Amino acid sequence: MKTLQVPISARSRRRTNPAYDFVAGALVLIVLFQVVPCIWGIALSFTRYDGMNAAQWVGADNYRRLLADPTVSASLLVTLKYAFGAVPLSLAAGLTIALALDEKWFRGKALARTLFFAPNVISLVAVAFVWEWLLNPKFGVVNTVLQGIGITGPAWLNDPRTALWCIILMQVWHGLGFAVIVFLAGLQGIPETYYEAARLDGASRMQQVRHVTLPLLMPTVMFLSIMGFIGAFQVFQSVFMMTGGGPADRTRVIVYYLWQVAFDRVELGYASAIAVVIFVAVLALTLVQWRFYRDRVEVLT
Repeated sequence: MKTLQVPISARSRRRTNPAYDFVAGALVLIVLFQVVPCIWGIALSFTRYDGMNAAQWVGADNYRRLLADPTVSASLLVTLKYAFGAVPLSLAAGLTIALALDEKWFRGKALARTLFFAPNVISLVAVAFVWEWLLNPKFGVVNTVLQGIGITGPAWLNDPRTALWCIILMQVWHGLGFAVIVFLAGLQGIPETYYEAARLDGASRMQQVRHVTLPLLMPTVMFLSIMGFIGAFQVFQSVFMMTGGGPADRTRVIVYYLWQVAFDRVELGYASAIAVVIFVAVLALTLVQWRFYRDRVEVLT
C-alpha cells in the first residue's frame, strides 16, 4: 500500500528549516550595525553637522570642498604609497616563508606556524608602542646595535625619508602570520602529481615554483592582495601611535586625516564625505584587481 506524500510549500520549508533562524539573526545584526550606519554616513556627507546642533543640508558642498582640499589628495597619495609598499612586501615575505615551511625537510612546522602567527593576535596598539621604543633614535635597541658596529642610525620615525617605511615594516611584521597561514593552506591544496610531472621533465625547484606553484596559487594571491589593499586604506592605529601623521605629513594617511576632521575639528559632515571617497577608492582598487586576477584564475578552472 502506497503512502500519500503531501507536497511541502516553500513557506513551510522555511518554517521547519532551523538554518533560516540562524541566518535571520546574522542578517539583523549586519543590517543594524553595518548597512544602517553606512547609509547614515552617506546621508550625513550632504550635511554640515558638528554632533551637537541639528544637521544642516548643504547638498554637494562637502564634495566640492573636498576636491579643492589639497590635504585630501596628499593623504590619498601617502595611503597609496603605503599600500603599494606594504601589500607586495607582505605577499613576497608570506610566500617565501610558506614555501620554506612546506618543505618536507623542515622540522618543527607547528611551532614555526605558531611563532609566525603570534604577532597577529597581539594588540596593534601594543605592537606600535614596542616598535616606537625599538626605533627611538637615542635610546632604541636598533640604533644601539648599529652604534655598536660603528654605524650611526637615522632618526627613523622622525625622518621624513624613513618614517613611512617604518610603519610599513611594522604592519607587515604584525600581519605576516595571516599571509603565511593562508599561503600554506593554498600550497597543501596543490596535488603532488603536478610536481612529480615537473620533476620528470627535469624542472628545478625554482622552475617548479614558477611554473607550477605560482599559477596554482593565483586564487590565494588574489584573496590576499584584495584584502591587503582594503586593509591598507584602513590603517590608523600605527600612524596615531608612532608618528601622529608626521614628520612633515609624510605618514598622514587618509583615515588619519578623516579622524582629524571628525574629532579635532568636529566637522562630521565633511568627514563623512571623506569616508565616502575612501569607499569609492577601495571599490575601484578592488575592481581593478579583480579584473587583473580574473583571467588568471579562470584558466585554472
